[in-house]
Amino acid sequence: MRVSTICVALAAFVFPLAAQTSKPSPWVVYEPAGEGPGNGKHIVFVTGDEEYRSEEGMPALGKILAKHHGFQCTVLFSIHKKSGAIDPTTLDNIPGLEALESADLMVIFTRFRDLPDDQMKRVIDYVESGRPVIGLRTATHAFRFKKNKTYAKYGWGKAEKSKGGFGRQVLGERWVAHHGHHGRESARGIPAPGQEKHPILTGIAPKTIWDPADVYTVRLPMLDGIEPIVMGQVLAGMEPDSPVLQPKEGKKDKNDPMMPLAWIREWPAKNGTSRVFASTMGSAPAFTQEGSRRLLVNAVYWCLEMEKHIDAKSCVDLVGDFEPTMFGFNREKKGVMPASHRMGKTGGREKK
Repeated sequence: MRVSTICVALAAFVFPLAAQTSKPSPWVVYEPAGEGPGNGKHIVFVTGDEEYRSEEGMPALGKILAKHHGFQCTVLFSIHKKSGAIDPTTLDNIPGLEALESADLMVIFTRFRDLPDDQMKRVIDYVESGRPVIGLRTATHAFRFKKNKTYAKYGWGKAEKSKGGFGRQVLGERWVAHHGHHGRESARGIPAPGQEKHPILTGIAPKTIWDPADVYTVRLPMLDGIEPIVMGQVLAGMEPDSPVLQPKEGKKDKNDPMMPLAWIREWPAKNGTSRVFASTMGSAPAFTQEGSRRLLVNAVYWCLEMEKHIDAKSCVDLVGDFEPTMFGFNREKKGVMPASHRMGKTGGREKK
């Protein structure tokens, strides 16, 4: 009788615990597949945008860095609070940001997030630590606070009120405007003058940096200390081999001057100087192109002060199938669970 009572008590304790631990994880972790320069380094990807499919592109990049380069990669998502599915339209919930405590590099690709204080604090603690940051596309307007005001200074808004928010303060530029015609004129990346031999451009063949998303406007000249690495050439079409856009008679040439598409800076954070790489490219279909993938892989090494490991022939092949969704609002795949992005998965819809 006494043994039976103990068993019932243990069951009452163990089964709720089992139910709790069996709950699907709201993030995905890619462990190193073997030896590589990145062994011992942890990269955390913070995703959440409604338009450019960061929830697809960043897992693809994380898999490359884990399998081919030896990094541990954690990818965080905007998660629907009830279903647990990836939901880019949920602006106030990115679980797992405590992973930033052990991160050696943060890659942020968010748009207008309004995170609660406990989550936002994780991001700001990381940023102020002086560790490196990569910001992609809409990270120029990563946050916009309507409900949560504690970290309002990092929110997007008029420059004179917020000093440009996270984009301007950390990355070096906030959202300004579209420069290319959105949805009609894609972008090709070409080396900035004098930067052809920069380590970040190692091994990148001509015309292989491409993004169907257009070039963003950047205010020129940029802030002191910023070095443009890649310029954005506006194309007259939506394919990698589309011709360069030619100006119409009486119209301004969008390629004169070109806008910086990627740049670097050293940002004086609160507790140290942070290496920053920023790019206004990054839609998921861009990573079908080898040059676009290599640019980001090389940037990871540069940000981590590991330039000596940048190899022109290093593998940047996609891992598994990758069928990215074209950018656009309300085009995200519905009901996709984070587990769908595990190594060996394709990122399609998977039931809980």
